[in-house]
Amino acid sequence: MPSNRTTQEPGTAVPRRAADRTAEGPARFHGGTWTVRLMTVGIVLAALNLRPAITSLGALLEEVRTGLGMSGGVAGLLTAVPPLCFALFSPAVPWFSRRFGPATLVCVGMAAVAGGLALRPFSDGTTGFLAASALALMGIAVTNVLMPVLVKRYFPDRVGSMTGLYSMALSLGTGLAAGATVPLADALGGGWRIGLSLWAVLAAVAVLPWLVVLGPLRAAERRPTAEHGLPSRPNPPVGSSALSATAGEARPAAARTGAGLLRSPIAWALTGYFGLQSAGAYTVMGWIPQIFRDAGVPARTAGLLLAVIMALGVPLAFAIPRLAARLRNQGPIAVVLGLCGLAGYTGLFFAPAAGAWAWALLIGLSNCAFPLVLTMIGMRSRTAAGVVRLSAFTQSAGYLIAVPVPLLVGVLYQHGGGWGLPIGLMAGLLVPQIALGVLAGRDRTIEDEMGMRD
Repeated sequence: MPSNRTTQEPGTAVPRRAADRTAEGPARFHGGTWTVRLMTVGIVLAALNLRPAITSLGALLEEVRTGLGMSGGVAGLLTAVPPLCFALFSPAVPWFSRRFGPATLVCVGMAAVAGGLALRPFSDGTTGFLAASALALMGIAVTNVLMPVLVKRYFPDRVGSMTGLYSMALSLGTGLAAGATVPLADALGGGWRIGLSLWAVLAAVAVLPWLVVLGPLRAAERRPTAEHGLPSRPNPPVGSSALSATAGEARPAAARTGAGLLRSPIAWALTGYFGLQSAGAYTVMGWIPQIFRDAGVPARTAGLLLAVIMALGVPLAFAIPRLAARLRNQGPIAVVLGLCGLAGYTGLFFAPAAGAWAWALLIGLSNCAFPLVLTMIGMRSRTAAGVVRLSAFTQSAGYLIAVPVPLLVGVLYQHGGGWGLPIGLMAGLLVPQIALGVLAGRDRTIEDEMGMRD
């Protein structure tokens, strides 16, 4: 019987159940030190590009609305496009991942992000703008799903720290785009079109490391399993050098896991938590600058406030996954983050300008539910095959939950006579989000549930 021991990071006290799950993952990737380091760089650069397409638009939404002649309702649709695209494209990712490999898909995804961001600002109308945005968001959707998979597959003994690293990079890119887009657009004198197009350069840079590592990854995966001393198991994980030797054995169990997700309480709790935190996050990215601007805050300061909300996730996105990986139950973290959001929205309702920086800090803390849910996705399955299906299921169905909220906020803003109702809606959604976070944080896996039902 294989041992349940696993390599722990220095100073990390991992509970036995969490350690057991990690041990079920593939052995550490043996593709050479430089390949592992370059993959780490590629993951960080990809994560940096997962939100600038959205937050750069939020910072310039008023200018884009004026330039393209959008109404408030159409602008609400524009802010709802990201979760809609993520919901539409995420379900196909597992199939393409099995067919081409996750690293290849991330490379293609970053190329799509670069192309969409380069084309979007120079569209003549709303339709072209939406189409170019959809191209970029398709690339983001693919990478969103595959980030937990890449970590589980190639860094199984460092799930917490690697999840924290790319979550931190994601938050950094989000905050950078929110805070720097308006000043850069002003400095270059090109208006909102130049301000939006600049982020295509960062996406193009993110393609490069993946182009370099694709060859070594494929070569490593073709080597026999015994070369790296990997144990033989009836249900081996998908990934690393064990892929070609054991993929045929892994598929039946993976298929059973995928089919069973529809009747998994953990999967649905994760989906609901992911969907509600996404609804809040995309509403914040799309509308918070406008809320502050309508309260009398200057445009640059409003962009900086959004940057604070997003940049707060930089240190916490690294700390929260490490903390979550040490705990048997991640529910208490979900409760604390949700209560911070309720306090922030309450302040935003009563004194949006007077306490703007305090509300931004509290809402920023609440937005750290994203790295928490990513960590829980990695912990709620024992295998890489299970994680890819759970990640795709959670994100595709979760983003469908998120789609109506930014759109509804835009409609309420246009017809409700102010921001009172939209802010109340955003605060109210935190209540079920907290409850679902408690359920999703329980120390169980989807394999546990399948075993109990079989």
